[in-house]
Amino acid sequence: MNSLALAAAIGLVCAVTILVALRGGHRSRTTADVYVAARSVRPWFNASAIGGEYLSAASFLGVTGLIVLSGRDGLWYPVGYAAGFLMLLLFVAAPLRRSGAYALSDFALVRFRDERAAKALGYAVLGVGWLYMLPQMHGAALTVRTVTGAPGWVGPLIVTAVVIASVVPGGMRSITLVQAVQYWLKLAALAVPAAALIFGFATSRGPVAVELALPASTQPPLVTVSLLVALVFGTLGLPHVLVRFYTNPDGASARRTTVIVICLVCAFYLIPTALGFLAVASGAIGSTPDTTVLQLPTLLLDGPLSVALAALVAGGAFAAFISTSSGLCIALAGVIGRRFFGGTVDGFRRGALLAALVPGALALVTSSTALAGVIGSIFALTASTIAPVLLAGIWWRRCSGPGAVAGIVTGALVCGASLGAAALGVGTGTLWGGLLGQPALLSVPCAIAALVIASYRSPGPADADAILARLHTP
Repeated sequence: MNSLALAAAIGLVCAVTILVALRGGHRSRTTADVYVAARSVRPWFNASAIGGEYLSAASFLGVTGLIVLSGRDGLWYPVGYAAGFLMLLLFVAAPLRRSGAYALSDFALVRFRDERAAKALGYAVLGVGWLYMLPQMHGAALTVRTVTGAPGWVGPLIVTAVVIASVVPGGMRSITLVQAVQYWLKLAALAVPAAALIFGFATSRGPVAVELALPASTQPPLVTVSLLVALVFGTLGLPHVLVRFYTNPDGASARRTTVIVICLVCAFYLIPTALGFLAVASGAIGSTPDTTVLQLPTLLLDGPLSVALAALVAGGAFAAFISTSSGLCIALAGVIGRRFFGGTVDGFRRGALLAALVPGALALVTSSTALAGVIGSIFALTASTIAPVLLAGIWWRRCSGPGAVAGIVTGALVCGASLGAAALGVGTGTLWGGLLGQPALLSVPCAIAALVIASYRSPGPADADAILARLHTP
């Protein structure tokens, strides 16, 4: 690989990101500007931004890697990632926008009139957000190490610096433009190399059809169901996706945004899936499954074209890390700024700085492999904590603040204990061990049960009917 060309591609993406952010955020002066882009983002533009921040390291690198590594089991990830937005469309998008909140902790105050519920949901957002940012940093480290040979710690430092430079000055108004541009950059960064590689491979094989057999599924069906529960309900509760719906002008535009997002996300996931099939068919596997996308151009092609395509993929990968990290930083800054720094513009900026520095520092002392698999565990945590409270708060009148707290705490404990047991090797090779490693089928019902029991044992807000009418009335 021509490491200089690949490093230049990464540098160009970072420079353009900062310039676009400064361009988009030069008018950010009010609280509404930095927290929710003055609630003025139109559906098509907002959908592109959601696509930009949602398609993370796990999507860009991990989906192809999982297909290479796990065969048919890996195909469930793009299915689950895309299907979660249907849940958002049907059950969450419009009511969440009508709540008038700036952050999920604000939604808890509006719905439950309970400070403890607001704190619990805010802490859940912080935990999920920081855990989700770590794989983006690890993906950056993997990319820098693979394409340039530089030490891995360079990647997290670059992502952290770019996120701070992009988010802190202009907040949501600046990063919306960045994420919208980066969706289309990421799509092109995979689509163009994929088209060239597939054409080159088909041409080299001649007219003889290629028989492609992915490795058969090795997961028990219940583990696959648990994975899908995690991915679908986890998507519904992702804080950096939910916060984007606050930026729509009204509930109807939030729904239209979600319809467009479903189309954009499905279109994107066809490409890493196709690259996974191509890697298996050609035998062109990277040094690790997650590096296959980065190395495919140079494994299948020679000369300047292979370097140009590899540079495009490397630049797109960094766009994925930066865009998702920026969206998470916005969501975390909203909670930190509103809960700890008075909810002012300056409070948001201080919160954004803290939100970016914590995972950047953690990434320097941790490492990760199997990016999509790690993200699957984080989705299980999100599905067990934020998603049940959000759904019950929007659709069940009896849901109360103590019920929300009980659901969050129970879901977090059961999910965390299960993942910890799996890490220690409990039940390895058995159905029980598989469910511990992918625990949504265990932890989500426990969270819902705790929420329901505690809600029946404690009264909800006296004006619950009025609140629900506000959430559901166009």
